[in-house]
Amino acid sequence: MIYTSVLAAVVSALAAEAIDNTSKQAWQKLYRPGSADGHDLVTLSQSVEQGSITRMDADCWIYARLHSQLKPRHWDALVAKYSTHRARKVQAIAKLHPLIASHAPKLFVINAVTAWAIPRLLGVQGKRSTDMIVLPQEFYDVNRWDPEANPERTRRRWRKGVEDALEGMVSEALNDAGKLLEYEGLFFAAAA
Repeated sequence: MIYTSVLAAVVSALAAEAIDNTSKQAWQKLYRPGSADGHDLVTLSQSVEQGSITRMDADCWIYARLHSQLKPRHWDALVAKYSTHRARKVQAIAKLHPLIASHAPKLFVINAVTAWAIPRLLGVQGKRSTDMIVLPQEFYDVNRWDPEANPERTRRRWRKGVEDALEGMVSEALNDAGKLLEYEGLFFAAAA
């Protein structure tokens, strides 16, 4: 068993994509499209368990498979929420906000999607050793998102609506990813 859950597989695959490593494409030698059993990941899974390829190779294969098979909005929701690759995360945010149906002004929706994808981090600004995207604290002030100064209750409802839509996309994406990975022959160990 390579992963304990669908979420673990997705997060690991997205993290692997952010690592600059020239050996990422080794999985392609093991890929058998249209194999007789119809499950392309079986060979990859067995190779990881036998130690003939690395976990990084498996992660990269899963990344490529999910990217090619998931609906674009589902892929973008996963990247926006879980990726550590700065440019891909920003691209995903830009693709998601036009998909959100809301009565809120466009600026509000853009900021709500961004705040969902890049949540406020605890700690002192500028004191992190990570390459994560860090937005200024004032960005998260919802009052700045609405130039028309609608009531606070309205802004909270808008924000919750945006977050619910995005979380729905993530849930659908993880469900579809689970079906795909299960079909491909990757079975998850029971969580301990």
